[in-house]
Amino acid sequence: MTTTKAAWPTQILLPGQAAAPDGPVDMANMYLFHHAFRRDLDRFLRAVPHVALDDLDAWRRLSARWGVLVGQLHHHHEAEDTVLWPWLRERATPEQLLVLDAMEQEHDEIDPGLAQVTAALAALASAGGERAGTRAALSVRLAGVREVLDRHLGHEETDAIALLQQVTTQAEWVALEKRFSKGQPPTAVLQMLPWVVDGVDEHLLRRVLSSAPAPMRLLVRLLHPRFSRREREIFATT
Repeated sequence: MTTTKAAWPTQILLPGQAAAPDGPVDMANMYLFHHAFRRDLDRFLRAVPHVALDDLDAWRRLSARWGVLVGQLHHHHEAEDTVLWPWLRERATPEQLLVLDAMEQEHDEIDPGLAQVTAALAALASAGGERAGTRAALSVRLAGVREVLDRHLGHEETDAIALLQQVTTQAEWVALEKRFSKGQPPTAVLQMLPWVVDGVDEHLLRRVLSSAPAPMRLLVRLLHPRFSRREREIFATT
């Protein structure tokens, strides 16, 4: 059964988000992830120039925290590449297929920059080496990743999600989201929940959580304060 426009959900619009196409599918979870990716890169960009070059503990914390971002981003893109894009391809017009081709290509373009940042942070987390030059290069690489990723997320929010809204129902989206998280261990979910909501306006967060299962709402409220304190410690140099 199709839904009328009057019954469509009100889409959320988070800082940095390029668009929120109307349609029957509530894309709040997708937009929360996109916001978290942008937020993390902004935090790293602010922190890196101010960390003391000889503070190995601070660099190790940043390196470990970068691993969290990369892990979340890789899982997100893998779910799109293996589940979402193939599902949309079965329903897309030839013109719309070009959008999905671009999505896959853009994912491939992001990975080299992530690997370069990972290597630079690992070098700064270890003693020795030419540290000032490594940090300067790290800032440049972070800015490059931020630019490439933001361009991709904006393209996805504008065109790919518009396509999704044209060919997907809310019930189908709920089923797809279950496939995205299939096989994830409980520890991954416990790490993801406070991470994905951090920095979201409290009023908006309450609205998003109002439709979430009660156990998930409870976990967010229990886990987020500790996560937030840890974030302040990791990025204290800002």
